[in-house]
Amino acid sequence: MFFLIDVHLPISLSKFLNSQKDCKAMHVNQILQKWHTTDAEICKYADDNSMVVVTKDQDFKNSHFINKTPKKVIRVTLGNISNTDLIRLFDKYLAFILPLSQNPEIYIEISNEQIIVID
Repeated sequence: MFFLIDVHLPISLSKFLNSQKDCKAMHVNQILQKWHTTDAEICKYADDNSMVVVTKDQDFKNSHFINKTPKKVIRVTLGNISNTDLIRLFDKYLAFILPLSQNPEIYIEISNEQIIVID
């Protein structure tokens, strides 16, 4: 699965995902206008390249449900946590997330207490 990590999440998450079997990841800072890339451009890039947008941004949730783009979103609702804890959480749930991310459209929300999946 191919992930696009939004600007408000660390590049280390992208590096972690790249180190995992069946995962490939890029950070927004590696594409288009880097941190100046608009949400609309991120959505288009992700959809054109069959990527899952990983974000903290509520706007991507709204866009997914209202505009049907990006088609695949993982929204992290953890507040401020360390990069180590964020990566530990993805490591814990990656085996659960990967099969779901194969769906043509999916919304996943990860918090400290639960994972919510809407497809």
